[in-house]
Parts: sequence; structure tokens; C-alpha cells
Amino acid sequence: MSETTTRRRARSGGGAARRAERGAVSFETARFITRNIPDLEVMNAEAMEIIEQNADTVLEEIGVGFVNNPGALERWKQAGADVRGERVHIPRGLARQLCATAPSRFTQHARNPERSVEIGGRNLVLAPVYGPPFVRDAAGGRRYATMEDFRKFVKLGYMSKWLHHSGGTVCEPTDVAVNKRHLDMLHAHMTLSDKPFMGSVTDPSRARDSVEMCEILFGREFVQQNTVMTSLININSPLTFDDVMMGALEVYAAANQACIISPFIVGGAMAPVSVAGTLTQVLAEVLAGIAYSQLVRPGAPVIMGAFVSSIDMNSGAPTFGTPEASLVTYGAGQLARRLGLPFRSAGSFCGSKLPDAQAAYETANSLNMGLLSGVNFMLHACGWLEGGLVASFEKFVMDADQLGVLHRLAEGISVSDDAQAMDAIREVGPGGHYLGCAHTQAHFKTAFWKSDLLDYKPFETWEEEGARDTQALAAAKVEKMLATYQQPLLDPGIAGALEEYVTGKKAAEPDAFL
Repeated sequence: MSETTTRRRARSGGGAARRAERGAVSFETARFITRNIPDLEVMNAEAMEIIEQNADTVLEEIGVGFVNNPGALERWKQAGADVRGERVHIPRGLARQLCATAPSRFTQHARNPERSVEIGGRNLVLAPVYGPPFVRDAAGGRRYATMEDFRKFVKLGYMSKWLHHSGGTVCEPTDVAVNKRHLDMLHAHMTLSDKPFMGSVTDPSRARDSVEMCEILFGREFVQQNTVMTSLININSPLTFDDVMMGALEVYAAANQACIISPFIVGGAMAPVSVAGTLTQVLAEVLAGIAYSQLVRPGAPVIMGAFVSSIDMNSGAPTFGTPEASLVTYGAGQLARRLGLPFRSAGSFCGSKLPDAQAAYETANSLNMGLLSGVNFMLHACGWLEGGLVASFEKFVMDADQLGVLHRLAEGISVSDDAQAMDAIREVGPGGHYLGCAHTQAHFKTAFWKSDLLDYKPFETWEEEGARDTQALAAAKVEKMLATYQQPLLDPGIAGALEEYVTGKKAAEPDAFL
């Protein structure tokens, strides 16, 4: 029995809670992916060394800005950096030396121990879309997101078999005050799902609230000794680390909670147009950010991030699923492995306004890129639409269904005695068929991955059932999933304490919408 399980049952309130636990409904979740296939490597050793040398030159000669953060500047001075105003010039090799204390892999614990994830190594953890202010569904179209929309997404994520993580700001609930919505979002992740989740990063005080709520959910001692949150720290590319994101990083690193330290790159606008130039800037930024996390607390868990898109030079709009973004992602994966750090990138990226053919093409390119580039944590794995401005309910379940393909591809090709199927080939012989042979009968239920959404029926049946396209099928699935959702069990004492914390925090200050 795990430590988490032991701790939770000790606080469970006796026989009634145990009887409820035995009767609780639990939705199947696939284990995080472990790749049995090789990573796609697009650079040779010489190319990687050139980019690494250039990144060190950027850090030493050009430097990076740590703005409005005197404490960060003092930390860098003490570490041996040359600080000029708010610009930090990091001597060649220092950032890499500091990064060496970051772990190559770590466990993020879920409140249900069976859903904890291992981030790093050959593993891939899938998490939903993050950050859109708008939502879209077939019935209501495009609109500003609400807290009720957010709760629906958390429920769908909990029920999605191939999704390992509940995520963070799955959409931005604009009907709740800016200074309070993080409390409601965290509460939803903690109570409506039992998968791992992300903390708030929009202000250091909100990061502290996130840690305190986790201490209620998991127990203070457990949080002090384990990682229970992974949170997104974006770098203001090019080469700028603002006080809000760094303040949140400082809170999480000090508490031993994981951070994704990630440049936010639109090639041609926030980084050079060339792949090698973009990789140089990405590496310089993540080296500086990860090194700083280790100045706060050596050994704090981190993930090297790379969010990269290109730009349409006519409209200025970001583009997704492009070959250049794929090359940057493949290259960044190689650089992350050279550093010995977990890697975050890719997702269900598309620029389409609807869950249509453009969305499908671009998303398929982006998801497969993530699998083959060695990504360990894939944020935005389902639900992304319109360049990240929209979280789509239909696309959420369409993408979540297709994540099963990544699981199957990652298994690779088995050459066990049974998989070689020599008995089947002997049994059928020339001119026969395999439908009735013993090998097929033994494996037909699991031999091929099968979509739970897409339509494979004959034309006549499809037409009789309303000639529904994929978006219509997805809308029906969203409705069915939400209608059959059942909340995972949570100890009543913990649930009450969380509710009390959120209510008290929200009552303690006036609403603010800026």
C-alpha cells in the first residue's frame, strides 16, 4: 500500500467512507506512455555543439533580463554572474553547471495514487489545452469561457481514457474575478477529478494559495516531501524573465513543486526565422530559467519547455503543424536529452477556427511530432483551436480519442513468439484466410486500436443514422459523457476544508478584473 493511500485512509472518517470508496465509480485511465520506439533526431553531434556554444555566447555576451526582481539579481550576483542593471550576463558554462542539480525524472503524485505520473526518461504524459479565454461548442458557438465551462472540461478530462493529467487553466473563466478564479479552478481539479493537476502562475500569491490548497488535499508533510503540482512558467521571449512568472517559480521551486520553464516562441516575431537561430535562443532561455530555479532550491524538479510556432508573414498570425516548428521541436528534444532533463513541447496545435479538416491535418502533424521528438510532458494535447484562443468541447473529445493512437504507436513492434504468428501462417497456408484461425480468434478483441468516436459503418447505416460528420459525433459524445459523469470520492473532511479555504480567501478581498 502506497504512502498516499495510507495517509488518505487514515483521514477517511471510518467505515462509512470506506464503504463509499468501495462503491465509487472510477473511469479507466491508461498508464502514461512509455516509448518502445526511437526518437527522431534531426541534428548530428556537430550541429548540437554549435547551437550549445552559440547559446552560451548569448548568455555571456548579450545576457538575459530579470526585470522588476531585485532578489533574482542578487541571487545571480552571488552565483558569479555579471549583473548590469536588470540584465544578467552569465559566464560560459555557469548555467549548465547550475542545471546539473535538476532531476532527470520525477513523480507527480495524484490524489488517486493509481493516477500518479512519472515525468522524464522514455515516458510521455498527456495533459489538456491550457489558457484559452474563449470556448466553442456546436450548440453555442464561440463565446467567452465561464467557470461552468471549466468544470465541464475537467469532467471530460477525468473521463478521458488516454489523458493522464487534468491540466491547469483548461479555459479562462471570465465570469469570476481575476484575483479569485484560480481558487475555483484549483478546487475543480481537486474535487471533480483525481488525476494530477497544475497550479496557478498568474501571481506569486496565487502560487502560494496553490501550495496551501495542496497541503489540505494531500497533507502538509506529504507536500513538503513530494511533488504534487507541475506548473507552467513562460519566458517572455526574447530573453526576458518577468517578475510575475519568476515570482511564481520562486514559490514553487522553494516548495519542491515542479515547473515547466518554457520560452513562448513565434518564429520571425519572438525568435529568428531560421531553425538553428530559434534553437539557439530556446536553449539560452531555458538554461537561464532552469539555472535560476536551481539557485532558489538545488534539486527542484523542472521540465525544459519549448513552445514554438511559425508566423504567416502576410497576416502576422501564428501557424501550426508546419515543418519548421517540427524541426525546432525535434532539435529541442535532442538538446533536452543532452542536458538530461524532461522535455515539454507539442500538442493538438492548429490555427483553424473550427474542428474541421485544417484542424485535423495540423493537429495530427503536431501530435506525431511530439511523440517522435521525445516529449515527456505534452500540454495542449487535446481541445486546442484557433491558435490557442479557443478551447473546443468537440475537438477536446476528438483529440482525446486520437491520443490512443500515440499509445499504440509508442508500443512499437513486438517480436515475441506469439506476435510472430508462425502458427497462424502454417494453419492458413496458401489461398486461405485468417478470420477463423486460432491466432485471430485469440487476439481479435485487442489486435487493432479502435476509435471510440470515428464512424466505420457502411454508407447506408451512416446515412440512416443522420449522416453525421465527426463534429456531430463529438458533440453527441460530449453530451453523453457529461450526462454519465460521476464525481470521484473525496474524504468529506478534506472536501469541507477545501471549501472553507476557498470561501475564506474569496471573502477576504474585493473582486478585481484586471
